[in-house]
Amino acid sequence: MTLDLSGRVAVVTGASRGIGYFIAKELAAAGAHVIAVARTVGGLEELDDQIKAAGGQATLVPLDLADMAGIDRLGGAIHERWGKLDILVANAAVLGVISPIGHVEAKTFEKVMNINVTATWRLIRSVDPLLRISDAGRAIVLSSSLAHSARAFWAPYAASKAAVEAMVRSWAHETESLPLRINAADPGATRTAMRAQAVPGEDPETLPHPSEIARLIVPLASPELKETGQIFQVKHNRFVAYRQPE
Repeated sequence: MTLDLSGRVAVVTGASRGIGYFIAKELAAAGAHVIAVARTVGGLEELDDQIKAAGGQATLVPLDLADMAGIDRLGGAIHERWGKLDILVANAAVLGVISPIGHVEAKTFEKVMNINVTATWRLIRSVDPLLRISDAGRAIVLSSSLAHSARAFWAPYAASKAAVEAMVRSWAHETESLPLRINAADPGATRTAMRAQAVPGEDPETLPHPSEIARLIVPLASPELKETGQIFQVKHNRFVAYRQPE
């Protein structure tokens, strides 16, 4: 079934490259007006050209997510122009370093938590009232299997994604009685700049392209979606539920 998002408004963070870039393209191709948020103006302009060439619509928001006041203003600007938000894709994140936990510098750990956790919470707080106005609000927050595997040397990133998933679950529980559906998405290993930074010796051609990952994530924005408070595993193309530790 072809996904029809005509008339819907979507925010995508980290939209200038990688998975976020291709999610923004897919949403626009399905008819959504995409509010593309990222630090890199050149990447946003390239995205805008691609979306417009395909007949879609986008609004570009050059914004560093370390600018918390800027995130707050984003929600107000969306309300003033559109009066609602239908789709949130919280994709932006930083890796930090792959290092023994005792060797991680304080400024590195703080940056990972600031961008991956605090900025995500601030974004949720900014747009939650707008998603509640939508007849079928959808939130997709990008996570990682590291939130559960907690691999050695990945502590800052793993901890940040575990925190993000806890926020997603709590937010989903708060809104169960509403049309709003909120889920985490685990894209798995993907051919991105972040992956190359984390695993420099890996052959990128062995990994799926971010466009492939985006095509599987975008259906989570469908007004027909029923699931909430779960993790969508892209590798297996399925939702999985949380469970208590055994």
